[in-house]
Amino acid sequence: MAKTSIGLESNITAFLSYLLGWISGLIIILIEKDDQFVRFHAMQSIVTFGSLTLLSIAFGSLFFVFGVLVGLINIISLVLWILLMVKAYQGVKFKLPIVGDIAESWMTKI
Repeated sequence: MAKTSIGLESNITAFLSYLLGWISGLIIILIEKDDQFVRFHAMQSIVTFGSLTLLSIAFGSLFFVFGVLVGLINIISLVLWILLMVKAYQGVKFKLPIVGDIAESWMTKI
């Protein structure tokens, strides 16, 4: 794996973009300007975990009605978090359906 402008290998930097969800994705996308593999994973982290965070907040405010749904969103978040970190560390450009396409189109705009 090649070194990024951060000084770490691409797979490590891509892994770190998922570590704190959308927050670490945002930090990495702002810092890394050259490595497209890392930028993809950072943007996918922002889109995936940003969306799941917003859904959790929206449904959490109506916890009486959607309490089970918030729990399901949290389980999905955990599974995706682990899966995406493992794939990034392996050096695989694992693209989620819909979210991956959005991340690819947005990463070139930032």
